[in-house]
Amino acid sequence: MIENGPSSLVLSSHHNSKLATASKNSLAGMWREIQGSNNWKGLLEPLNPILKNEIIRYGEFVMACYHAFDLDPSSKRYCNCKYGRNRILEEVGLESSGYEITKYIYATPDISIPLQDASCSSRWIGYVAVSTGKEIKRLGRRDILISFRGTVTSFEWVANFMSALTPARLDPHEPRLDVMVELGFLSLYTSTDRSCKFGHRSCRDQLLAEVSRIINKYRGEEVSITVAGHSMGSSLAMLLAYDIAELGLNRIGPKQEIPITVYSFAGPRVGNSGFKRRCEELGLKVLRVVNVNDPVTKVPGVFLNENFRVLGERGELPWCHSCYIHVGVELALNFFKMRNPACVHDLEAYLGLLKCPKKVAKKSGDFFTKAKQFIRKQNFDSWQWRSAAKRLGKLIQLPTRICKT
Repeated sequence: MIENGPSSLVLSSHHNSKLATASKNSLAGMWREIQGSNNWKGLLEPLNPILKNEIIRYGEFVMACYHAFDLDPSSKRYCNCKYGRNRILEEVGLESSGYEITKYIYATPDISIPLQDASCSSRWIGYVAVSTGKEIKRLGRRDILISFRGTVTSFEWVANFMSALTPARLDPHEPRLDVMVELGFLSLYTSTDRSCKFGHRSCRDQLLAEVSRIINKYRGEEVSITVAGHSMGSSLAMLLAYDIAELGLNRIGPKQEIPITVYSFAGPRVGNSGFKRRCEELGLKVLRVVNVNDPVTKVPGVFLNENFRVLGERGELPWCHSCYIHVGVELALNFFKMRNPACVHDLEAYLGLLKCPKKVAKKSGDFFTKAKQFIRKQNFDSWQWRSAAKRLGKLIQLPTRICKT
């Protein structure tokens, strides 16, 4: 665990033998381990400095989604990205990142709630990028990056409140009814909006098509797939990573697969034990960066969660498949002693603690202040919001009451 105080950091002695020309203490020389090939064994306590830098780097790519998100109701790009694909990284201070944005991604939940702008319920949710030039050499491979922001609009808040487990059914040839995920997140991932001028296909269809295109374009190269997200965005990251692996899009040969890694920042639980087990079978690597005092990381499933898994594995609890279970390896942070408690879920605070354990940001960034103002302006007295509040109460109290096994 990283706390507010000094932290000693050591280098891992592991290295990637396939890259003989790369130093074993360089990112290029140990990128597979940094991406979780060994489930980050020996890299978390103390935190390996190369891994720390990679976590921060991917976190900044997620932060770019917030900085570029337009919350100005008078803007033509209201609730979408402020900048074009060729400008966004420069505008958010990542012009030297060595990545090129290839596609913007839009998503909409399958619910109907009135907003100030009712012309399009889809919202810009993130982007797909690919490493280029010198960055490929530094990374030791070409990296396909998908980055998701967290919850901002009222559509997304209500989608998050659905709190019911449902079979994912993402593979049409194998439904796997035991693999269940949270209904709201699945809705946001799979729903379509044909009225949207920015993109009428579902978030899922947009992503699978673009990832497939990029994989085919760079077939024959050393490639990795990295999916990063904050809060709700980490849930979409988990669903996408699972979807790619379940469909086998990352299989480029009889015994060759592109590694898939998820960097989850402040992520809630996404699915049940069947979902966790299947993710592990598919070889997904998930690093959960969590503030131990962040309540979002404890839902859904406040009471019925992975803590009951041991009993469930012995078959004593037939309802264990309705429990929400975290997936992956946890990197625990602790910044409870902050003057502003609202920062416990703030991505900037997460990254601030990683960058400088002694000095954690004491207030949320401008974006999150605007986001709070945005939410306050919505019609919370409408029946839709009252319904959402009831759902949220169920989520906090006992989510599995409304789940079907």
